[in-house]
Amino acid sequence: MTASRFTLDDRLPADYLTDALHTDVREGLRAAPRTLPPKWFYDKRGSDLFEQITRLPEYYPTRAEQEILGRRAAEIAALTRAATLVELGSGSSRKTRLLLDALTAGGTLRRYAPLDVSGAALSEAGEAICRDYPGLEVAATVADFEHDLALSDEPGPRLLAFLGSTIGNFDPDQRRAFYRTLSLALSSDDVLLLGADLVKDPETLVRAYDDAAGVTAEFNKNVLHVINRELGADFDPDAFDHVAVWNTEEERIEMRLRARRAQTVKIPDVDLSLDLAQGEDMRTEISCKFRRESLTAELKEGGFTVRHWWTDAAGRFALLMAVPS
Repeated sequence: MTASRFTLDDRLPADYLTDALHTDVREGLRAAPRTLPPKWFYDKRGSDLFEQITRLPEYYPTRAEQEILGRRAAEIAALTRAATLVELGSGSSRKTRLLLDALTAGGTLRRYAPLDVSGAALSEAGEAICRDYPGLEVAATVADFEHDLALSDEPGPRLLAFLGSTIGNFDPDQRRAFYRTLSLALSSDDVLLLGADLVKDPETLVRAYDDAAGVTAEFNKNVLHVINRELGADFDPDAFDHVAVWNTEEERIEMRLRARRAQTVKIPDVDLSLDLAQGEDMRTEISCKFRRESLTAELKEGGFTVRHWWTDAAGRFALLMAVPS
């Protein structure tokens, strides 16, 4: 019964992730400043480390978003009456269960459609959800949602959830392009549910990305382990410090890896030799923080009208509902 209700559609070409890693490392580490996209943190070890981060006392976003979902999921279900819940970058789908519970109780939900680049994570989460929600179809898709939204024949209306403030990993140009793609893919009766971390005092923000136990530092350095393993590089993770910086002008946290000493790193699979000066940074993540007026305005420019805006009691995090304009 469970198997018949779970499908997994792998839409990524066989060498997609390998080719993407090659391109990102070759182009990003030749650039000034040197950069790497945060997606490469998340192998099995990186995903486990991030799960640890979400439970750290300093890391408030996961708890704040769960607080909002706990209070608002029934209202979201009533407002959307969604037949399909689509989730981008679903991973373990842990937070999603609050939405699944509310939509199931409301009697409208027929299908859960998670999208993620990890087929293993989708299989594990999808089969568990099939077991726990009898009668619910789970149609999982292995895809890179930045390039392929993979929305097709899902029953409508659809609720498309993009949680965790992952939108903050996109710079303004990437966000504009993403909103436009989304607005064209959704129908007039579909709804976007977006999680966004809010601007607050820099001390709180930096602590969330530089915890006392050093878990985020290990998470940040994990990208070096990934590049060593996948591309034959010889990075020494112990030769770098984890740094979290609040960029006041851009209103974003930047995670960086800073070279402790001058060094040369070879990455043979992309024919790259890096000469790093002592104190030189590689930026591994941006995490943009938002204000209500500017986020509402950029969504409007991207083809969405914000209908509801909810925050946790402390006003740290926002969950918003928007519809195609």
